[in-house]
Amino acid sequence: MTTTTRAGTAAAPVRVVRNAAGRGSLSGVGLVLAGTLSVQFGSAVAALLFPRAGALGVVSLRISIAALLLMVVCRPKLRGYARADWAVVGCFGVALGCMNMLFYQAIDRIPLGPAVTLEVLGPLALSVIAARRALSLVWAALALAGVFLLGRGGFDQLNLAGAGFALGAGAMWAAYIIFNSRAGARFPKLDGLAIAMGVAAIISLPLGVASSGAVLLEPGVLALGLGVALLSSGLPYTLELLALRRLPAATFAVLMSLAPGVAAVAGFLVLGQTLSVMECVAIGLVVVASAGAVRTGRRV
Repeated sequence: MTTTTRAGTAAAPVRVVRNAAGRGSLSGVGLVLAGTLSVQFGSAVAALLFPRAGALGVVSLRISIAALLLMVVCRPKLRGYARADWAVVGCFGVALGCMNMLFYQAIDRIPLGPAVTLEVLGPLALSVIAARRALSLVWAALALAGVFLLGRGGFDQLNLAGAGFALGAGAMWAAYIIFNSRAGARFPKLDGLAIAMGVAAIISLPLGVASSGAVLLEPGVLALGLGVALLSSGLPYTLELLALRRLPAATFAVLMSLAPGVAAVAGFLVLGQTLSVMECVAIGLVVVASAGAVRTGRRV
């Protein structure tokens, strides 16, 4: 294929390389899985802080510490960007902040495994829309069957508000994937992530202070908050941004759908949350749907 420059002269042939397979894709898959392990176990640790600092207090502490660390380490440049670049990173930050605040409200009300199972419908819906294949509808239906089983005993047993917060977090998760990918293309290194995390901190910190006040400054809370920030924000978001430079957004989205299984294990090991056989089957259906959607996405 030959391209033409803006001046009208013929440029050298450009070789188009698909990013569907190869070492780049394999390393991207590894980055996503490592990030998923980190964020789910970080969420389980965060839930231990809820009785002391509240869900809003914990999430604001987590995001603010992560933003501060990223700003110090990355030292992002704030000049030389167009308005469109700032719009993208601003939307990235809003999606990041809202996703975390809604999710923490969810796991304050329902177990971690079911919360992530509902949340992951956002990325799965994104993968179906992006793939545009009939087979993608099969995987979506399988995931919905899992959600139906999860709520078979009545979503009131899961807490309706908690389920609603988890679904809202899922919508923000899909937006996060889209704007994360776009910010990674517009900002060098981890600059886009650092700036977006700062935006998320500006949104969440006032709510956390209003909810928890001086409790957030207690040494024990700060220490656990630092650990949660590293496990749930700094490390996984860095890994995800690097993964999105190696994988298509649709493939990334469905890989993240493996999170319910990881979350269920984290909830059991850290919080002692047990699941019924029906809930385990429901989570398993979502994981299987994710695996199938990954295979479908690779053919797009």
